[in-house]
Amino acid sequence: MSEPKCYCLNDLRDWHEPSLRYAVLGDPVAHSASPAMHNAALEALKLPERYCRLWIHPDELAEAVRLLPEAGFRGVNLTIPHKTDVLPLLDRIDPGAKKLGAVNTLVFQDNTVTGHNTDGPGIVRAIREEFGVEVKNQRVLILGAGGGAGRAIATQCALEGSLKIVLVNRSLEKIESLARQLGPGAVAVPLLPEALAEHLPSIDLVINATSVGMKSEDHSPIPAHLIESRLLVYDTIYAGLVTPLQMAANESGARNSNGLSLLLHQGALSLEIWLGHPVPLEVMRRGLLDFVGAKSSLSGKKNTR
Repeated sequence: MSEPKCYCLNDLRDWHEPSLRYAVLGDPVAHSASPAMHNAALEALKLPERYCRLWIHPDELAEAVRLLPEAGFRGVNLTIPHKTDVLPLLDRIDPGAKKLGAVNTLVFQDNTVTGHNTDGPGIVRAIREEFGVEVKNQRVLILGAGGGAGRAIATQCALEGSLKIVLVNRSLEKIESLARQLGPGAVAVPLLPEALAEHLPSIDLVINATSVGMKSEDHSPIPAHLIESRLLVYDTIYAGLVTPLQMAANESGARNSNGLSLLLHQGALSLEIWLGHPVPLEVMRRGLLDFVGAKSSLSGKKNTR
């Protein structure tokens, strides 16, 4: 099975793909499963437009955002590391995205660029689907709360009314102000074993919003001996294989999931924003699972979902 082409800024400068009107921008982005689910939905809806990958480096983001509407794009998703860097480049920010402090969905319309965030609502739906619980009833610990996705998830948890929010990040500077914004139920702690050991006993749900686990040599951001079997562990990484954090959770007997359900729900919400009507969620799910299953088969490893 050959991989669909991954485009770059040079391609965008001289765009000759009239059917490609939606995309995901990231660095890296070649691994993204987003085209599989979006194109499945667009095909099912009998629409001619298609969705692709654009590998855009941080220093290329401003030019890319300028070129995208000129090339005929109607909307794009943003992934690592663009979700906060894009904010100064926008003409408008949806009120919900403004509260979440990050953007993962752009709409190009009437010569304006509008930013939205579907990560926040997406995580609520994903946690409900995977574990049968509501975020508002959980005491939550978020790894990587200083990044775009982590910040959005943390803020959504606060908006939902989560009972406790522990923000964890390598750099405390990035999360101390966020903890103050979220209120008395939020606390900022460093990503250190001793800090995790102190706070995990009072936590119900762990969400990993870091990129730790995307590389084969990565280790779990939480040692297995710190994970109690009663915990719910959600890793936003969706490599299609068991992530290092999931392996640690499995070793401890804790229920866990990778980020495919978040990818699905935030993607469906983005597509609804672009098209202006409901989209076939189950078609998108099948497209996503077919892609991940094929990737797992190619790698010679079993897909555990």
